[in-house]
Amino acid sequence: MRRPRGEPGPRAPRPTEGATCAGPGESWSPSPNSMLRVLLSAQTSPTRLSGLLLIPPVQPCCLGPNKWGDWPPGGGPSTGHVQGLQRLLEQARSPGELLRWLGQNPTKVRAHHYPVALRRLGQLLGSRPRPPPVEQATLQDLSQLIIRNCPSFDMHTIHVCLHLAVLLGFPSDGPLVRALEQERRLRLPPKPPPPWSSLLRGGQRLEAALSCPRFLRYPRQHLISSLAETRPEELTPHVMVLLAQHLARHRLREPQLLEAIARFLVVQENQLSSKVVQKLVLPFGRLNYLPLEQQFMPCLERILAREAGVAPLATVNILMSLCQLRCLPFRALHFVFSPGFINYISGTPHALIVRRYLSLLDTAVELELPGYRGPRLPRRQQVPIFPQPLITDRARCKYSHKDIVAEGLRQLLGEEKYRQDLTVPPGYCTDFLLCVGSSGAVLPVRTQDPFLPYPPRSCPQGQAASSPTTRDPAQRVVLVLRERWHFCRDGRVLLGSRALRERHLGLMGYQLLPLPFEELESQRGLPQLKSYLRQKLQALGLRWGPEGG
Repeated sequence: MRRPRGEPGPRAPRPTEGATCAGPGESWSPSPNSMLRVLLSAQTSPTRLSGLLLIPPVQPCCLGPNKWGDWPPGGGPSTGHVQGLQRLLEQARSPGELLRWLGQNPTKVRAHHYPVALRRLGQLLGSRPRPPPVEQATLQDLSQLIIRNCPSFDMHTIHVCLHLAVLLGFPSDGPLVRALEQERRLRLPPKPPPPWSSLLRGGQRLEAALSCPRFLRYPRQHLISSLAETRPEELTPHVMVLLAQHLARHRLREPQLLEAIARFLVVQENQLSSKVVQKLVLPFGRLNYLPLEQQFMPCLERILAREAGVAPLATVNILMSLCQLRCLPFRALHFVFSPGFINYISGTPHALIVRRYLSLLDTAVELELPGYRGPRLPRRQQVPIFPQPLITDRARCKYSHKDIVAEGLRQLLGEEKYRQDLTVPPGYCTDFLLCVGSSGAVLPVRTQDPFLPYPPRSCPQGQAASSPTTRDPAQRVVLVLRERWHFCRDGRVLLGSRALRERHLGLMGYQLLPLPFEELESQRGLPQLKSYLRQKLQALGLRWGPEGG
């Protein structure tokens, strides 16, 4: 296929200030102030364009059936011909030349060539010092080519063409944008009718925003704050679940939004299944937030009583969130600890995770609910709760202070006088554990039993944890790292799982020594860290070295 010489046209007069790109059927006068020029001047920062938060970003063209799926059965044309046409389109010197390559090679044109042509058109219109002339008939013919072939486009190609057409200034009510938009809607799966008579436009935009991967990666609190002003009955369960997941994932402890979720749960109690409720309740436990809504707990108790036998895993997940809030309902505990429920979940695929959650609930009953007199989890069914560091700690280990604190303790105390990542009954993993004698001396761990008995011996709850010094010969001190990701974002509230762990360790008799991330980050180098750890340990009355034994 030979490439004909381009036919240079007469130079177009310099466009006037304020002219915009127009579509077929309108006069075309490219302007430096058009959306196209904004795009070309911010290629590396497309987020500068207003209104593009919910529009899929332009993806680079990719050849092959796996991406576009438009090769005919039995094999398509040679890759060389397809790539050759794409190169010709990318090197076209005028809109008329673009149209000729598309019109004169119908057997070699594929769906992905049309986004290439539109992108090249934008580059030509934004060229400096003066863009080439554009005839209205050329734009109309190019639009008709795309309209005629868009039924064969896949969803990705339709999105890219629609995106580029809007940026190039084609009117939203023009034939090109209407045809692409119609094809896009035809490819969407049918949606069930909304349960309410009408939905607010703001709610629809919020649902689209919360579903966008870019929004989930870069949370925009100012966009979702408007939800607190919307009545719960005007929103769908799907939107509220997306919001709950967003708050939990990004550790956003926003009282207004959490209260909106709580009110929605109360209003829609009879229409919500336990599988939906478990997702709505998740951020309350994770963010350690008990809502002010007075009907929140009575509503959850009624849902648990109604749905407990229908979805066992959802029931246990709801109880896990309530356990972090210290609001466990006795009636639901009676049900999940009953022999029938335990036997039922033993044969399910999620038996291990349910047994782990039931073990944690049993620990909470032992330590925090002295008035409970119902059934308990049998000893043979109990498993370690968290036998290793949590997933978030393993994923962010390179940002953790654990290694440098371990080195500081090694140089300060010696390797034999502390244990790292030791799991103590009933299954809590500790950061650093010290064994302390009755005189306050830090003892070698190998000469002592590092574990305190569980269940704990009868003594006033929290006495050991609240004691300012270590006088109990069986005392164990746990150094607790409080990393930045252990807290809710922009706050000083521990996440629910962290607060639960520290609370239970203290109730079992371990004395906790928190090491906040602000204090650790302020230490410059190992010598300063050793001095910091020395002050922390001495404040508890601990001694070590030759004088400490």
